[in-house]
Amino acid sequence: MTQDQHHATLGVVSFGLAIGLTWAIMVFVLGLLAAFFGWGVPIAGALASLYIGFGPTFVGSIAGAVWAFVDGLVAGLLIAFFYNRLLLTRRRPLG
Repeated sequence: MTQDQHHATLGVVSFGLAIGLTWAIMVFVLGLLAAFFGWGVPIAGALASLYIGFGPTFVGSIAGAVWAFVDGLVAGLLIAFFYNRLLLTRRRPLG
């Protein structure tokens, strides 16, 4: 987070990487839980329709984690970018 006078902005790349890594870990763990314990199989099926190669197997979990990282990275970059722009617009003095 960087200080810009009276408000703090998000580091766009850092936030994107953090969201991407978090989402990748969550998808990987979901794939393993579905494979070994049968937990979350309907959710894994829904994600399999989004992420090519994802499924309730170890290899499928890795493939899903890679796609999830890219997906989370892009989402995180966009969220931080728009957050910073909206914050700067809102804090800008009128007149």
